[in-house]
Amino acid sequence: MSKKIIILNGSPRKKGNTSALIESFTKGAKDSGNEVTEFFLDEMNIHGCKGCFGGGKNPDSPCVQKDDMDKIYPAYKEADIIVLATPLYYWTISGQLKITFDRLFAVAECDSNYRNPQKESILIMAAEGHGFEESLYWYDHLEKHLGWKSIGKVLCGGVMAVGDIAEKPELQEAYELGKSIQ
Repeated sequence: MSKKIIILNGSPRKKGNTSALIESFTKGAKDSGNEVTEFFLDEMNIHGCKGCFGGGKNPDSPCVQKDDMDKIYPAYKEADIIVLATPLYYWTISGQLKITFDRLFAVAECDSNYRNPQKESILIMAAEGHGFEESLYWYDHLEKHLGWKSIGKVLCGGVMAVGDIAEKPELQEAYELGKSIQ
């Protein structure tokens, strides 16, 4: 059975190392018959959460702010799997991904108990170094809090300049993870 997958690409570089991992993952996922939609967040008009608790009144457009999140919300609600893809910035996810993820709270506001839709998720990261511990701590606790199930992680260190990822085994790992989704 094919799955609907959305990728929230938090990299500012469209042809960077994170994007190369996404490309490999996407090829594998599509080779297994899955539907993949990628959102390149850096080119989208997405504002930070206002913490107003004013969302949830309109399931079709759950946030009171009207910006490009209205493109993400429908895909997010329909998706079986959410891929959080980001370079490592100061030992955590990029600002582009953080702002977007914070805004997904408006979907939880549509539920009277603030429950998030149940999803499976994947973390894909590229970094200059190899210090993923803080990001993994955040991701693992996020999964637990949301009640989501992580089905994989691809973490590629030692890649800073565009193209450094070429020939890295994590590209194949990303492909195999995508291919394993049935």
